[in-house]
Amino acid sequence: MSQTIAPRVRTLLLLLLAVTGALLAGAVPVSAHAALTGSDPQQGAVVAEAPAQVSLTFSEQVAISDSSVRVLDPKGKRVDTGKSSGQGGNTYAVKLHSGLPDGTFTVTYQVVSADSHPVSGAFTFSIGAPSTTTVAVSDQEAGGGIVGGLYGFARYVSYAGFILLVGGSAFVLACWQRGTGVRAVQRLVVSGWLALTGATLAMLMLRGSYTGSGKFGDIFDLNLLSQVLQTKTGAALVSRLLLLAAAALFIAVLFGAYEKREDEEEKGDLTFGLAIGGFVVAAGLAATWAMAEHASTGLQAGIAMPADVLHLLAVAVWLGGLSTLLVVLYRAPSIERSAVQRFSQVAFGSVAVLVVTGIYQSWRQVGSWSALTGTWYGQLLMIKVGLVVALVGIAWISRRWTARLAQTPAKGKEPVKASVGAAASKKKSNGSAGSKGAVGSKNPKSSKASTRSEESPAEKETAPAGGEGSSSSGGSGGGGGGKRAAQLARQRAAVATARDKRLRDADPLRSGLRRSVLAEAGVAVVLLAVTTVLTSTEPGRTEEEAKAATAAASAEQTGEALSLDIPFDTGGEDGKGIARVELDPARVGGNDMHVYVERPNGKAFDIPEVKIAFTLKAKDIGPLPVVPDRIATGHWTASGVQIPMAGSWQIEVTVRTSDIDQVTVDKNAQIG
Repeated sequence: MSQTIAPRVRTLLLLLLAVTGALLAGAVPVSAHAALTGSDPQQGAVVAEAPAQVSLTFSEQVAISDSSVRVLDPKGKRVDTGKSSGQGGNTYAVKLHSGLPDGTFTVTYQVVSADSHPVSGAFTFSIGAPSTTTVAVSDQEAGGGIVGGLYGFARYVSYAGFILLVGGSAFVLACWQRGTGVRAVQRLVVSGWLALTGATLAMLMLRGSYTGSGKFGDIFDLNLLSQVLQTKTGAALVSRLLLLAAAALFIAVLFGAYEKREDEEEKGDLTFGLAIGGFVVAAGLAATWAMAEHASTGLQAGIAMPADVLHLLAVAVWLGGLSTLLVVLYRAPSIERSAVQRFSQVAFGSVAVLVVTGIYQSWRQVGSWSALTGTWYGQLLMIKVGLVVALVGIAWISRRWTARLAQTPAKGKEPVKASVGAAASKKKSNGSAGSKGAVGSKNPKSSKASTRSEESPAEKETAPAGGEGSSSSGGSGGGGGGKRAAQLARQRAAVATARDKRLRDADPLRSGLRRSVLAEAGVAVVLLAVTTVLTSTEPGRTEEEAKAATAAASAEQTGEALSLDIPFDTGGEDGKGIARVELDPARVGGNDMHVYVERPNGKAFDIPEVKIAFTLKAKDIGPLPVVPDRIATGHWTASGVQIPMAGSWQIEVTVRTSDIDQVTVDKNAQIG
C-alpha cells in the first residue's frame, strides 16, 4: 500500500489542476452581478443636439471612478470631462464638452457591482446623423483574460488554504491533540496558512487590473493598488492579512508551547484558550469573504452574512479535517480509534450546519425554480448539491469503517511508537492513547518477534555485541567509534520505520478507511472548484431581476399603447356599457390615459363620473388613484399618469351612471 501513495497523491493533484482549469476556463469572462438597464441618450438613438451629459442606469448600485465611463467621438478622442458622478438611485452620469460635432459617439463603461464583480460594456448614439467611427470596442469583458484567470486561481487557492488552516487546527484541538507533535500535520496546517497568505497578497495585487484594464502590466501599478485599498474588497483583503498575522501566532503556540506542555490541568486551560482564540480568528477570516461578496448585498444581508460565515466554517472543519485525517492515515505511524470517532461526530455536525445554511443561501440566491434550471448559477448549484450528496455517501462508508475500528478490540496496550515527530510525542503515545487502541497498532510481543525475524542481515552484521560498542568509543579510536555508533543508530531507525510502515499498511481496517477518505478528498477537490466558480457567478435571482429590469427599460423606451375594453353593469336602468381604457405608451414612468365610455350599441355614453385605480398586487403597490378630466361626451383623459414599476397591473374602473347607480370593474394588463 505504501508504494501506491505517491501515484494516488499525484493523481489527486492532477485532478485538482484539471478541474480547476476547466471550470475557470468556463467561468471567464466572469458573469457580472449588475446589468445596464437604461441610458440617456438611448442605445442607437439619433439626437438633434449634443447632450450635456450621458447617463447610465444599472439594475443595482455600482462603484464608479473617474474613468469608469468614457465617451469617444468618431475619431476615438475622449469628449467627456472624466468626472463620473451619481445621479440618485442606480443612475450615474458623466459630463460632456460643449460644441461636439455631428456623428456617431461610443460610450464605454466599466464599473464594479455591489458584490465586488466587474461589469463592462459599450453602446453608441449619434448627433445629427450616424457616421462611420474608428472606435473598436474589445470583445473581452471585465474580469477576463490572463489576469482574470490568475485572479480566479488565486481565489481557489485562498479557499483551499483557509480550509487546510482552519480544518487542520480544528482536527488537532477537537479530535487528536497528540497530532501537535506530528510533523506531517504541522506541515499541512502551515501550508494552509502560506497558501492563504500568498493568495491574498496575489489578489490584492491583481485586483486593480482585474476590475480595470485587464492588462498584466497594471498588476504592478501602485496607483491602482492605492485605489483598491480604498474599496470594500481591498479593505476585506487587508483585514484578512491582519487576521493571518494573528493566525501565525496561533500556529506557533499550537505546535510549540502547547505541544510541550506536560501538566494536564495547564494543558486543558491552554486548550480552552486556543479554542476560543482560534474560533475568533477563523470566524474573522470567514467574514472577510462574507463582507465583500454575495452575502453582503441583496436580500436579507443582515442574516446572510452570519449564515455565510457559519457555512464557510462548517466547510473548513469538514473538508480540512478530512484532509488532515488523510495525511495522518498515510504519513503518521498511528492514530487512536477514539480520534477517528470524534472526527466522525464533528464532521456530522459540520454537515448539518452546512445543509441548513446552504439551503438558506440557495433560496436567497436562486429564489425560483426557473432560476434554478434556467441560469448558469442554478445549474452550478445543482452540480454542487450532487457532489455534496456523493461526498456524504462516501463519508457514510468511512463511518462504517470507523464503526468497525471501534468494535475491534485493541491487541496491544500501546500504539506503535511514532517514527514521525519528536520524542515528546512518543512519551504521550504510551499513556491514554494506548489504552484506547490505535489504528495500525500491534501486540508488543508479536512486534518483538517480527522484529527479530525481519531484521536485515546488514543490521545483524553491524549490531555491536555486548559492550564492544561502548568500549570502542574510548581511547584513541573514540572518534571513529562515535561515528560508527551514530551510523548504527540511523540504520536501526530506518529499519524500525520500514517495519512500522509494513505493519501499518498490513492493517485491513486502516487500509479500508484510508481508501474511503482518499475518495472523499478527491470529490472534495472537485467540490471546492465548483464552489469557487459559483462565488464568481451571477446569482440566479439577480440575473432574473436584471433581465426583468432590462425588459422594463426596453418597454419604457419602445413601449406600445395599451387598450382595454371592460364591460360594466351598474344594475340600474340603462346601466350597461363598455369602458375602454387606453394608456400610451404603457411604460414605466409618465403615460397619457384616455377613457371612452360607450353604450352596448357603440354610441358615446353620457355619465357623470369615471375613476381609475392601478394596483400591482405582486409588489403590494397601490391602489394608485387617477381622476381623469371630462373633455367630451363619453371621453375622459389624464396626462402624466405615473407607473412606478413594470408588472401585471390590475386596472380598476369605477363608473357612476346616476346619483345612486355605481359599479367598479377591473382587468389585469402587463405594463412595462
